[in-house]
Amino acid sequence: MTTLLLFRHGRTEANAAGLLAGWTPGVGLDETGRAQVAATASRLSAVPLAAVVTSPLQRCQESVQAIASGRAGLEVHTDDRLGECRYGDWTGQQLKTLAKDPMWKVVQQHPSAAVFPGPEGEGLAQTSARAVAAVREWNARLGPEATWLACTHGDVIKAVLADALGMHLDMFQRLMVEPASLSVIVYTPTRPFVLRTNDIGGDLSGLAPHKKGRRKRRRASADGAVGGGDSYHASA
Repeated sequence: MTTLLLFRHGRTEANAAGLLAGWTPGVGLDETGRAQVAATASRLSAVPLAAVVTSPLQRCQESVQAIASGRAGLEVHTDDRLGECRYGDWTGQQLKTLAKDPMWKVVQQHPSAAVFPGPEGEGLAQTSARAVAAVREWNARLGPEATWLACTHGDVIKAVLADALGMHLDMFQRLMVEPASLSVIVYTPTRPFVLRTNDIGGDLSGLAPHKKGRRKRRRASADGAVGGGDSYHASA
């Protein structure tokens, strides 16, 4: 089973100001964002990572520096498919202004049909397709025993979570993904299991594999636990 940790970058000045940054260059973390990613790095210290894969945008590149710091040999890769949705002419505008645009209702109620205006605008369905493809390819590349982290953006994470949950993209606005939050998905041969969403402060030590000799590891199962179960990786 491959375990994916989806990490949204820390807060930026654009986030704080209510601006839709998109692919605007030079948008880095603000003071709060740097503190957020430092706290997340501390929480992740007990979790061995096979790799870190990040969006090319500055706010994600800065965020993974804290995660990778002190982890000798940890490979950090950049994958454009994990980049933010290309919001076209909406890029750089105030969210409160965009909320008055007729397209806003489409984005909120029927996002699978939303294509952002302008020559560089992208459809949310396209964003979802490229991000899900990237995740599946990295899962295959890293292997079934890997735990890896993808640092990306709110709409991208919501799209990947929606896919894992078997939700239509039109429902992905029901998901919340805050800055510096972690969401966790385990991929089995037959289905994904969503372990956490929008986690901004929980203990992560349970994501580390059990040490040999400390506890006998039970057989991993792709079956859903009837009655709830006591562990995502255990079978009855």
